[in-house]
Amino acid sequence: MEKSLIVVQTLPALHSGGVERGTLEIARALVAAGHRSIVISNGGRLVEQLVREGSEHITLPVHRKSLLSLFQIKPFRQLLKNIQPDIVHARSRIPAWIAWFALRGISPASKPHFITTVHGLYSISPYSAIMTKGERVVAVSETVHQYILNNYPSCPPENINLIYRGVDPVEFPYGYQPSAEWQKQWQSDYPQLAGRKILTLPGRITRLKGHEAFVELINQLKKEGQNVHGLIVGGAEEKKRAYLEQLKNLVSDRGLSETITFTGLRSDIQDILAISDIAYSLTTKPETFGRTTLEALSLGTPVIGWNAGGVGEILQAVYPEGAVTADAMTELLQRTRSVLAAPPKINPQPVFTLARMQQETLSLYSRLVNSH
Repeated sequence: MEKSLIVVQTLPALHSGGVERGTLEIARALVAAGHRSIVISNGGRLVEQLVREGSEHITLPVHRKSLLSLFQIKPFRQLLKNIQPDIVHARSRIPAWIAWFALRGISPASKPHFITTVHGLYSISPYSAIMTKGERVVAVSETVHQYILNNYPSCPPENINLIYRGVDPVEFPYGYQPSAEWQKQWQSDYPQLAGRKILTLPGRITRLKGHEAFVELINQLKKEGQNVHGLIVGGAEEKKRAYLEQLKNLVSDRGLSETITFTGLRSDIQDILAISDIAYSLTTKPETFGRTTLEALSLGTPVIGWNAGGVGEILQAVYPEGAVTADAMTELLQRTRSVLAAPPKINPQPVFTLARMQQETLSLYSRLVNSH
């Protein structure tokens, strides 16, 4: 029987987001496989779920982007000496630096293996370089793999492991339809959508998500007399409130207040994507992966997005017809017209699954531990 492992994952906090979700997904897989799973972070609302699912959480302020974080090296090292893990897996830059310095003070005989995951296309700097210093470096997409090879030549190519993120087909089942109760409530909340083709741009309200391009697209379609309604689904943090107001003003100035709806933050994204005729990914900066794109495709909803970064990779693998040259508004408009005229059948996607991501990550842990 394979040795039971002790794995410590570390990240700044457990509030929400892709890094946090990935941490919980691996924690869950570790517990299911009979390993001991521990997460070190500054805490947050996902701690309760993490513990409920069988992992342990240790609160340590490893989140501050300041020199004060260096004071956490000693307590972090002491924790590692007490826990004696097989693997320390860092998922963000500050916790990675703290872990790296902490490990330097542990004798080679009892030192755990150090793994990093590059979740983002970070600014290229000595500060970011820590994410390429793991004994094994996980790239979450081919886009990230190339970013590491191009910008961090000191990272041995053989140390980089491409492990795509994935979605759970149980959570986003192919052909899913919302319940009658949900649909009734939705129609009551948004009567203006009745009988219209629903075009959805999901994602938090930031300048990077391509909201202006989406507004322009809806504007053009409306001028052509297309029976569409645009949905902007996502919340705005306090510091993004001014940008949200700008967007609302843009919609109003274009005379689209009856044609574009801002839903704010929603917890029923699965239902909204399922009733959408088309979902979009129009980020102005290429995404490292593009989880929402994959969630929509997993449900069978067509996605049209810029053919760049992780979103481009997903579209090329699952629905290449949805990939549009980045920033090419005419092409975006034409592709939207053709999907509205003849809705495509999206094939179920067995490529980017959560189970595969979990299995490949645990397999990496085992190989590393058993190689020494």
